[in-house]
Amino acid sequence: MLKLMSSTAIAGMLLLGAGIAHAADVKEVQMLHWWTSGGEAAALNVLKGDLSKEGYAWKDVPVAGGGGDAAMTALKAMVAAGNYPTASQMLGYTVLDYAQAGVMGDLTETAKKEGWDKSVPAALQKFSVYDGKWVAAPVNVHSVNWLWINKAVMDKIGGTEPKTFDDLIALLDKAKAAGVVPLALGGQNWQEATMFDSIVLSTGGPEFYKKAFNDLDEESLKSDTMKKSFDNLAKIVTYVDPNFSGRDWNLATAMVIKGDALVQVMGDWAKGEFVAAKKTPGNDFLCYRFPGTDGSVIYNSDMFGMFNVPEDRKAAQVALATATLSKSFQSAFNVVKGSVPARTDVPDTDFDACGKKGIADLKAANDGGTLFGSLAQGYGAPPAIANAYKDVVSKFVHGQIKSSDEAVKQLVQAIDDAK
Repeated sequence: MLKLMSSTAIAGMLLLGAGIAHAADVKEVQMLHWWTSGGEAAALNVLKGDLSKEGYAWKDVPVAGGGGDAAMTALKAMVAAGNYPTASQMLGYTVLDYAQAGVMGDLTETAKKEGWDKSVPAALQKFSVYDGKWVAAPVNVHSVNWLWINKAVMDKIGGTEPKTFDDLIALLDKAKAAGVVPLALGGQNWQEATMFDSIVLSTGGPEFYKKAFNDLDEESLKSDTMKKSFDNLAKIVTYVDPNFSGRDWNLATAMVIKGDALVQVMGDWAKGEFVAAKKTPGNDFLCYRFPGTDGSVIYNSDMFGMFNVPEDRKAAQVALATATLSKSFQSAFNVVKGSVPARTDVPDTDFDACGKKGIADLKAANDGGTLFGSLAQGYGAPPAIANAYKDVVSKFVHGQIKSSDEAVKQLVQAIDDAK
């Protein structure tokens, strides 16, 4: 059950949401989100334009922070004060928390009319439908197990696509020898844990990832394979630059775009930054699956959670939901965002090579049973467990946990405590 913040805890946050609900214009869509980077803002403009054509004004409630934690703190404050936005960007289990708290709206009539049950993958419906009612509109499907590589640097060092983790280490060594930062990383817990998702899948394989990070199987969590995963994390973080701590993810992406770094391990929202910088795959950058994970997809999905707003604001909510899952928007938005459509019947015609690969990989993983929720991104387990996971991984990266053995012990304990 969602624990709403106390009145004293939310006092500072209420300024953000003050007047959002009761002062709302019925022809206005108010959106709480954390899409503040260049690529993200460009993608959101697609939706603003579509709604503007229908006569709806857009009221931004942006809260910076790539992992969304600050935005979710703000949302708690707004909901506790009864100031519901039209919708909020949300991730998986957070949607279900708010639905369980009884504050979400009901989009079922719209969903039936638009045929969402037939076009939205079951993996997404698990989080957008609660107690038989549609409470959120999926916007996209992101996958996190990607490498983003500067092609000019790759050519300079004579690198080739790494197929194994050892290949990746050898590639990073080449970049280091050439005087280029091998790995662009932002030292924030969600970025570190997002990278660790891929490392665990690469180290242990699909079945191990599912058991450990979706099923939370204790034997898997405390296994030698998990220890080996932490060993591999310890190896890879030796290739970051000294100033990585606290860096925002899009600044790490910019290092790769500019050629200051060779590679970033990041979800495909990173591609939106390349697109915004007018870069193209194959010419300026390369997109590969994290070595050892080809054939599997670790996913998250941005969703627009719809709140139980007053009756006179529901038309705007329906317009937002309908526009979000229209085929035209799903294509136009995800081309810019770097993600792939949240419905399976959108053609890949307008997508670049990385986008086409993402769409094909998603279909293959969905059909083959290798589509897994990202623990770091709120789709592997509820927020308390995801936060415990991110905390342990980050402490390990920053040297507060001294060994892989100790990291495994603390991970098992932290997840157990969070259950």
